[in-house]
Amino acid sequence: MMAEPIIQVQKLKKAFGSHEVLTDINFDVNPGEVVSIIGRSGSGKSTLLRNINLLEEPTGGDILFHGKSILAQNFDLPHYRAAVGMVFQQFNLFSNLTVLDNVVTPQTTVLKRDAAQAKTHALELLNQVGMDPFVNAKPDQLSGGQKQRVAIARAVAMDPEVLLFDEPTSALDPEMVDDVLNAMKNLATTGLTMIVVTHEMAFARDVSDRVVFMNEGVIAEIGTPEQIFDHPQQTATQEFLKRYLNRA
Repeated sequence: MMAEPIIQVQKLKKAFGSHEVLTDINFDVNPGEVVSIIGRSGSGKSTLLRNINLLEEPTGGDILFHGKSILAQNFDLPHYRAAVGMVFQQFNLFSNLTVLDNVVTPQTTVLKRDAAQAKTHALELLNQVGMDPFVNAKPDQLSGGQKQRVAIARAVAMDPEVLLFDEPTSALDPEMVDDVLNAMKNLATTGLTMIVVTHEMAFARDVSDRVVFMNEGVIAEIGTPEQIFDHPQQTATQEFLKRYLNRA
């Protein structure tokens, strides 16, 4: 018996004015799965992610979390936001707090965790992402890659059921990308459900359970990394990968 999907996107549409950015998007995400969303800039990847965590309001269709519509009037949105974390391109750390406090404070304020427990949890996670030497630093003393690893630790500290990543390496210098991807690869082995919008094709190929290829606001193709990278069916997928893999 398959576990029921944790997130189900059904006939999702998103328009800004007359411009439809997402058209009839359908896919499920199962517990413990890592799903990478790839595609050209402007294909709707980040908009899809922002609809899943309701930073954007869908124009049509539905999104279910454990079988319940997140758009329903009586849906417990604060609980959902705690259960579905997000890691952004731009880190969004609290610049006035130390690295440690950036990871402790959301736990104590949102989850009402006691301070000692929150600190222990924070130190474990900062150690996991290789940022424990910097616990007393402020964000402006860190490189972009270091900030992103703190942001990942902060998101994981909230014990989310699902973590969304919106191009987490796109704002980084190339030499910092690997540290962040390694932190994400380690997370993927913990059984955390992850939806990752990325242009890092090696990550999508090596770490994902499934890959979603988006093109011009629709899902052009979805499958295992082997299906998408080795046997793409659609011309658009083939052309996109040819461009990317030649560069890689």
